[in-house]
Amino acid sequence: MKEADIELAALSWLQFQGYALANGPELAPDAPAQERLGFDATVLMGRLRKSLRKLNPRLPRGTIEEVVRIVSRPPHSTLSQNNRWFHSLLTDGVEVEYRDSNSGDTRGGQARLVDFEAPGANDLLAVRQLTVTGASGKVIRPDLTVFLNGLPIAVIELKDPTDTRADLGVAIDQLGHYMETAPDLFVPNLALVVSDGMLTRVGSITGGRSRFMPWRPQEGGAPTLEALIHGLFEPRTLIDYLRTCVVFEEDARGDIAKKIAGYHQFRAVRKARARVLEHLKPPSGDGGGRGGVIWHTQGSGKSLTMLMLTGALIREPRMANPTVVMITDRNDLDDQLFDTFATGRALLRQTPVQAVNRDDLKALLDRAAGGVVFTTIQKFAEAHGVVSERSNVVVIADEAHRSQYGFVEGGARWMREALPNATFVGFTGTPLERDDKNTIHVFGEYADVYDIRQAVEDGATKPLYYESRIIKLKVDEEGCGSPNKRSSTSSTRTATARRPITESAYDWSYWSVLRTASSGLRHSSSSTGRSAALRWKESRWL
Repeated sequence: MKEADIELAALSWLQFQGYALANGPELAPDAPAQERLGFDATVLMGRLRKSLRKLNPRLPRGTIEEVVRIVSRPPHSTLSQNNRWFHSLLTDGVEVEYRDSNSGDTRGGQARLVDFEAPGANDLLAVRQLTVTGASGKVIRPDLTVFLNGLPIAVIELKDPTDTRADLGVAIDQLGHYMETAPDLFVPNLALVVSDGMLTRVGSITGGRSRFMPWRPQEGGAPTLEALIHGLFEPRTLIDYLRTCVVFEEDARGDIAKKIAGYHQFRAVRKARARVLEHLKPPSGDGGGRGGVIWHTQGSGKSLTMLMLTGALIREPRMANPTVVMITDRNDLDDQLFDTFATGRALLRQTPVQAVNRDDLKALLDRAAGGVVFTTIQKFAEAHGVVSERSNVVVIADEAHRSQYGFVEGGARWMREALPNATFVGFTGTPLERDDKNTIHVFGEYADVYDIRQAVEDGATKPLYYESRIIKLKVDEEGCGSPNKRSSTSSTRTATARRPITESAYDWSYWSVLRTASSGLRHSSSSTGRSAALRWKESRWL
């Protein structure tokens, strides 16, 4: 199969999903349709105007033209800034002010660019070999460009699977060249795709090679281009992804990183949201409040998934402006997760707050609606009585399997008493024990699983290898103490004595250097406790 064959196959799959099709020359400035004013034009103005009039029938023609002017003139100097700005226009609309033709009053509102209520009513177009001229005069020609209401939201670069020199890494580099040459094409961009038909990866405009991840079918399987188009570009799915699965993070230097959900994160968000809606307690629903457990292995972006799920629940009409309570069992985890949410607050449409103490927590939860509240389980360590009886409260617990939560006696019990009609969702990086009835009793069964095997297969995490080593140690008086003072703790003292520590540190250092030098692997070790770890560090062998 050649690259041209893959293009034609992709177009047929997109057409099956309801997309109109066009070849690049059909949109050229001198073509009969005249969809573009010039080869440097990246927005299809006719389609944009038609969609705006359809989505905003009450807006005067002059206001529609003002919206067209706004979206076609990015205000910032960098692509990442403009992409963040445009994404807010796509999800929240363009702020406008206009005079009502009936009353003559001046009104304000949001001009919608996308129909989120009826995704199939949007104008969806896939264009093959679109020619775009950059400011420098250089020309790019992406294989496939996907337009939503006249706005280019996706670029797909394809490679010949039989050409060993043109792999997906080359395709990602090619997209980088396109962005440098004609950045205006990527201002509205949602996602970038590279594929050879059988292998397919998805990334954002700020992602390098390592950030482009495979996209697999929801039910599992190979990350083919067909799986991506059916799984992400189906209109309802695409619009849902656009609205709930994009986060922008800005560091202290002002650098912006755009993060989009991987297939496993998107799958978990949709499953968990459906599970919550299904299990809402009365009067919001007729369920039992068990929203399920999401087991996503360490390093798979669990915090980002929690942020996206929270944003999805907030935007869900049936939730009626919910309160979301984020629970951890350690202050450092609470701070880390809060920082992630504070950075992604645009997705939440509000600023999250962190409870300072028990009284502050009670005040934050005693509200009529809304709010994203962070707290540790320890702040529920004494009974408060009922704080809120609302059923549109969702409690999301991080590392929900851990015993510190106190499901029978402790914080978790009092939390459920304080929020008797809440729905509970648990996240964990490790599988639940078979006899862990308490966690299942509170949260329910698994809503989604992404284990280490899947993560390694996708390249999201590195494989873990274990090799047992037996180190011969000589027990001396320093390790054991005097004979009349020996006790059950003597083995621990032996393990932390300086001579055995030095011997084991030497063995570990020598062996690990030999092993990792030949294999390229990284190595780590564990000790019996903090004292032993400190002595390992002090050892001259480390």
